[in-house]
Amino acid sequence: MNTFLSALWAEALKARRSRVPLLTAIGFSLAPLVGGLFMIILKDPEAAREIGLIGTKAQLTVGVAEWSTMFNLLSQATAIGGAIGFAIIAAWVFGREFSDRTAKDLLALPTSRETIVAAKLIVIVIWSFALTLLNYGLGLIVGKLVVIPGWSLELLQSATVDIFGAAVLTIALLPYVALIASAGRGYMPPFGWAIFTVFLSQIAIAAGWGDYFPWAIAGLFSGAAGPRSELLGFHSYVVIALTSIVGLIGVFGWWRSADQAQ
Repeated sequence: MNTFLSALWAEALKARRSRVPLLTAIGFSLAPLVGGLFMIILKDPEAAREIGLIGTKAQLTVGVAEWSTMFNLLSQATAIGGAIGFAIIAAWVFGREFSDRTAKDLLALPTSRETIVAAKLIVIVIWSFALTLLNYGLGLIVGKLVVIPGWSLELLQSATVDIFGAAVLTIALLPYVALIASAGRGYMPPFGWAIFTVFLSQIAIAAGWGDYFPWAIAGLFSGAAGPRSELLGFHSYVVIALTSIVGLIGVFGWWRSADQAQ
């Protein structure tokens, strides 16, 4: 346990001393801030046109200025934005060891490789949930400041499940990003993978197979394409759980057999 805590502390220290946490926090702050701007515009589109917030020919299809619309924006930002944002975190945590040429030293440590990988994955999970909480909390603050109608405890509970459920489903697939960052020895392969899976998700959803494609499930869960009860079934969660397990086996297996001289 002490070895694991030491590895976890080391990984957390690496993150704290970098600028990546700040940059990702800024990125995840944009969704609730933009959502607040949309709420202001939707409350009075004519006034927004007069002061130059939108063009005279602008047509907003976001919805109406109420809490359900705001929460829908936040949940979609978590699922779709998280697919890229969380991938950036995983790519940095694993890929930096190769870009900074510290992988050789890391593999030579007396700490077991499984412990190192577990510590990295825990940091990724905590970091991703922290960004989700930032998105969620800032959205609540912005919504209150803008004074939009439609607030209810039932809606809050439903939105909380949407937002954090989408985060869990997105995080569950990050081992693949970690594996590709490790096998690809850097940042670029996992970035390409993240973009590729987002692209494939759109195709799978359009073709009606989104409930079977793991990387599309978080977006469907968030309500981006409609009520999840109509789009997802029990099999969808089984698919994503099995896919996550395979990814974990892959990343642990790669690090266990990695050559120290690479």
